[in-house]
Amino acid sequence: MNRLIKFSFFCGALLLTYACTDLDEVLEDQLTTQFSDNGVVVIEGATSGGILPSGNLTGSYNGIRNGSAGHGSFYSVQTVSSDEMAIGQKGGDWFDGGIWLQMHRHTFDPSNGPLNDTWNNAYGGIGETNLALAGNLSPNEAAQARVLRAFQYFRLMDLFGRVKIITTPGVDSPQATRLQVFNFVESELLSVLGIPAVTAGMDLSTSALGIDAQPYIVNQYATLSLLAKLYLNAEVYTGTPRYAEADIAATYVIDNGPYMLSTASTSVQNLGKRPDVATDPAELTGYAAIFAPNNQFNPEMIWSIYYDAVSAGGMNFSQMNFHYSTQLTYALDQQPWNGYQVLEEFYNSYDDTDLRKEASFLAGPQTDFAGNALLDFAADDPNLVLDYTPTISELEPNSPRESGARAKKFSFQLFGRQEMNNDYPIFRLGDLHLMRGEARARAAGDWSLSLTDVNAIRNRAGLAPLGSITADQFLAERGKEMFQESSRRTDLIRFGKWGDSWWEKTNSDAFRTVFPIPFLQIQAVNSGLTQNPGY
Repeated sequence: MNRLIKFSFFCGALLLTYACTDLDEVLEDQLTTQFSDNGVVVIEGATSGGILPSGNLTGSYNGIRNGSAGHGSFYSVQTVSSDEMAIGQKGGDWFDGGIWLQMHRHTFDPSNGPLNDTWNNAYGGIGETNLALAGNLSPNEAAQARVLRAFQYFRLMDLFGRVKIITTPGVDSPQATRLQVFNFVESELLSVLGIPAVTAGMDLSTSALGIDAQPYIVNQYATLSLLAKLYLNAEVYTGTPRYAEADIAATYVIDNGPYMLSTASTSVQNLGKRPDVATDPAELTGYAAIFAPNNQFNPEMIWSIYYDAVSAGGMNFSQMNFHYSTQLTYALDQQPWNGYQVLEEFYNSYDDTDLRKEASFLAGPQTDFAGNALLDFAADDPNLVLDYTPTISELEPNSPRESGARAKKFSFQLFGRQEMNNDYPIFRLGDLHLMRGEARARAAGDWSLSLTDVNAIRNRAGLAPLGSITADQFLAERGKEMFQESSRRTDLIRFGKWGDSWWEKTNSDAFRTVFPIPFLQIQAVNSGLTQNPGY
């Protein structure tokens, strides 16, 4: 993922006052490449996660990268609308015409720019894939392309409900119902798997998709993971529950796939360790290792999006989340934007012994590269030490600039660029365990049936097993595991919690479980689109 980089540090650079001794560090990640016969790039020496999309499907895979881990599109819409994070108006910063306040409070309307960007990114990826499918693809490439397109339609269906199913370049289609989009996504995925339905004992031997653990490339397990998520939410999308099929699909991946939970035996070098700060761990293990800048070989990844600071940009969490002064903690080459704040209730939902809490958040007084107190000379209070306080006193107009814990689950590296190197999971094994546990519980009407999977995840987090569980407790467990993975909005809707009140948000109307069709799309020439009810 990272190019071969050799850093030579100089005394006094970046206002840092540490000694210039033993500061040459080589961050190496085996990116010598060769081309294989089937049009993909192979990273030499890789045991997993080594094949990068290229050739005919480059645009299709890039289309999913756009907006998935950066500010202003899919990630932002999914996250800021949930009870995970908000973007408070900090005086003259981050008002942005009120779009993020509206997103948090569920008062968004068809003119919301990020919704339009999300729509455009999805259809841009679909357009690339339709062009690829109209060309000369191998059976494996064609199968991958159909999954990629189905995934884009899954996102559109989840967000907007009623969208156009366009499958041929230059050929328009009428606006489909949500049920029609669901049926299209399901039929595409079943077709490339070579099966008429998801059933126990299904035979995937005729599928053109592979089974190798290459998380940048769609395989049978990634496709079944998408089917599991589709069926888990089927009752929301179509009114008909499909939990038994979600259970079967997830179980097939868990039992047959080459994936393992990332536990204490899985570790990577901590690329964010400051040389003079003894409390910074030398390695990241278990849960923290899944999301590190060097996470490309993590055994838990089923399907992930490739990001690279040089060649595959689009992930900028360090800019989105950090206060301006935190630039001096990691010696980042750009000053952060100080936007996203974790909601206090969500942060406090973690037990202090939960290993995911330390891995996922920055809170409390902050220090610079040398471990000294990090100062904020534009502080909102007399204390100049930068202190991320979990309490956020208000959303607007003067949300304190240091308020709110900050997300660091996708951890950072020293001297990082504005674009980050961490790969972003679309599906990973921990998610599959929780999908299976929930599907099994819902199918039988007995939440205790989820305990085996829930406790496997809790064990990895260093927590004692639960002896009993309710639906609300399951949602809380899922929230803590899946924080910052663009899952929370969909989960809240499925559990009937989307319309609830939370900090700085009152109850929202039922029609807001889907977003409005963007105004610019409806107004386009011959669009044929009509607005969702309620907007």
